[in-house]
Amino acid sequence: MNWKILDSVEQLNQIIASSEQQPFAIFKHSTRCNISSMAKNRIERNWELLPDNIVMYYLDLLTYRPISNAIESVLGIEHQSPQLLLIENGKCTYHASHTEISIAELIPLLKAS
Repeated sequence: MNWKILDSVEQLNQIIASSEQQPFAIFKHSTRCNISSMAKNRIERNWELLPDNIVMYYLDLLTYRPISNAIESVLGIEHQSPQLLLIENGKCTYHASHTEISIAELIPLLKAS
C-alpha cells in the first residue's frame, strides 16, 4: 500500500494533465472524522484489488483544504468529506462520498479505461 501525498495545487494540476496517460484517484480525508477513517480503512483493506495502472493520492483536508477548494473549482465536483475521486482524461469520471466509497465500485471503471 503506497499512498502518494497531495500537498499543492500545482501537483493537482499535474495530476489532471497526466490523467490523459493514466488514471489517478484522490481520497479526501478528514483526520477528525470517524466516517472518513472507516472509508480510508476500507480502501486500505482492499488495496491489493486495485490494478497497477492507478496511482492513489491522499489529501489531508485539515492541512490542505485549499486543494479541495481547487478540486471543486477546476473539476466541478462539490466538496465532501470523505470523498474518493477518479481522474481520467482531464476530468473527474467518478466520485463517491461517505459510506458509498468502495474500491469494488472503482475497479470495473479502471478495467474499462
